[in-house]
Amino acid sequence: MAALALHFKTLPTELDPEQVKDYLFELQQRSQTPSQSYFKHTVYGLRFLLKTEGLPYSFLHLPAIPKVNKLPTVLSRQEVWRMLQTAELLKHKLLIGLIYGCGLRCMEVRNIELQHLDFDRRMLHIVQGKGRKDRYVPLSEHLIRGLKTFIKVENPVQYLFNGNHNRNIEEIDILTPKSTGFDSRYSQRGV
Repeated sequence: MAALALHFKTLPTELDPEQVKDYLFELQQRSQTPSQSYFKHTVYGLRFLLKTEGLPYSFLHLPAIPKVNKLPTVLSRQEVWRMLQTAELLKHKLLIGLIYGCGLRCMEVRNIELQHLDFDRRMLHIVQGKGRKDRYVPLSEHLIRGLKTFIKVENPVQYLFNGNHNRNIEEIDILTPKSTGFDSRYSQRGV
């Protein structure tokens, strides 16, 4: 709202609908606008302001903004290997293996129960993953050996990784590619 007020050198509540529409059109066309979400928040903020002041706001329509679907930047085998070498704890090595090797999300890793592991078939059952869908993912021999060792040493009861509440997995520094010297555009989602 401050940008709108500075643009017209008056309060947004004192503007007529045509001035507001012109400003929004200019804002949408301007290349220096940070993002489409900035534009959306401007429209929603202005709509809220006018509504709370008892002024007409029905002329404010949010145009359809096409969503840009970009593929994530994916780590190479060498980069994942470097992350594995940087990890000191077996738990961290397993987390990296499950996230990057099996293509799991942090939430899915956090929810792995012992009964979901099928070492004979070399499969992991993901229950209610993204989109509330179940699926199976293959486990490598290296990962199976590590998982068996971890289970033997840590002796978990129900969940594979006990104590992983809220965002603990995402907060483990070794799991962030940036901590091992990679570009900041990588993320755990870039599997």
